[in-house]
Amino acid sequence: MKKLTFLLLITGVFVLPGCSDYVDEYVTYTVNEPVFMSAAEFRSAVDVEQPRPIEKQGKIVFYNDFLYVSQPEKGIHVIDNRDPSNPKNIAFVELLGNADMHVRNGVLYADSYVDLVWFDIDDPAKPEFKGRKEEVFPQAFPPTENGFGIDYAKSMDRSNGIVIGWKTVEKKELVRTYKPRWWSWGGVSEDMAYSNAPSGGGGVGAVGSMSRFAIYNDNLYTVMNNVLGIFDLSDETPRKIGQDMYVGFDVETIFSYKNCMFMGTPTGMIIYSLEDPLNPEYQSRITHVFGCDPVVVENDIAYVTIRSGTFCGQTANELIIVDVSNVRQPKHIVTYNMESPRGLGIDNGTLFVCDGGLRVYNAEDPRTIMHKDNVLAHFKNIVGFDVIPFNNILMMIAEDGIYQYDYSDLENIRQLSRLPVGK
Repeated sequence: MKKLTFLLLITGVFVLPGCSDYVDEYVTYTVNEPVFMSAAEFRSAVDVEQPRPIEKQGKIVFYNDFLYVSQPEKGIHVIDNRDPSNPKNIAFVELLGNADMHVRNGVLYADSYVDLVWFDIDDPAKPEFKGRKEEVFPQAFPPTENGFGIDYAKSMDRSNGIVIGWKTVEKKELVRTYKPRWWSWGGVSEDMAYSNAPSGGGGVGAVGSMSRFAIYNDNLYTVMNNVLGIFDLSDETPRKIGQDMYVGFDVETIFSYKNCMFMGTPTGMIIYSLEDPLNPEYQSRITHVFGCDPVVVENDIAYVTIRSGTFCGQTANELIIVDVSNVRQPKHIVTYNMESPRGLGIDNGTLFVCDGGLRVYNAEDPRTIMHKDNVLAHFKNIVGFDVIPFNNILMMIAEDGIYQYDYSDLENIRQLSRLPVGK
């Protein structure tokens, strides 16, 4: 969970006698309390329906000429993309709490808040529900729509069911606070408190840079709330391997390259080796200023974007390029200022960045990407979220649509289609 800050308004103070450095304070604050659905009702709410309009952008996966598009917390849209100039919305999988997904050998794996579910997609128009692993993501909660923290204790109480939403509540409590003696003793003050509220065909699907699911060999790797989970996919039923592994503060994205996992966090990129796939081993990290952080890798070069914003940190908007040929000692190559970058993709030396629209660069020499001769295209007036480049077709999910571009001729990159997103 992101660390969200809210103001504690001090309404009264009682000073403990003696020389103690602690005081008891009444504080009022606003918090998100959970809205529950019974576990039985939640887990029965899986259905394959006729296609629906895509109302909101989410994660994307490409597999065997079909796109799978998550509509956050609602389900998954299935898009027939055999003709990228005329994509067709053909089905909707209702799946409460969905955010991420991946595909391996004709099976779609997806999260449903605290659970992992999977579908047979041999017939993409009719995904078949195959099973569910319960409580494998125990701290997976719906996003909040405000800057307040969550009532964590109530949210983790499964006797009430599954958390499917939030309601804001104002509370007043007596809190014991440490205060050094040199502070204003007994005075009324204001304090801050904190609350924790690739391939596109064959065996494995292609995912965007914002994904929290990655596949390596027979295993699915998931990053949720600072921990890495591993699932063995070699049998019909996924099997959870060992205990979740703490991998770093607020890991947001995961990208598989060779035998390593590259994880994006608000403060840097972390690299783990999968030489032993069931026992990932920390290799190194690079740090940067606080900001949202997806990463992609090609030819031992990692491309990282960081973005400022409400939930991302400070004011930096940058593209950072790193040599990761030695994963134990990554070397910074260059940093470029950007407008407000989000997802990105790399294919055979061509870099795609969602930034002020869609920007396309010749990245063969990372040090000269911004040279005018290497700026291949800039499609403006689009709020892009993430991309998947595959077989000379660039698929981009944006605020208002799924855009597709033909980049077979880098001197004449052209838009093929836009499938609307939004009400």
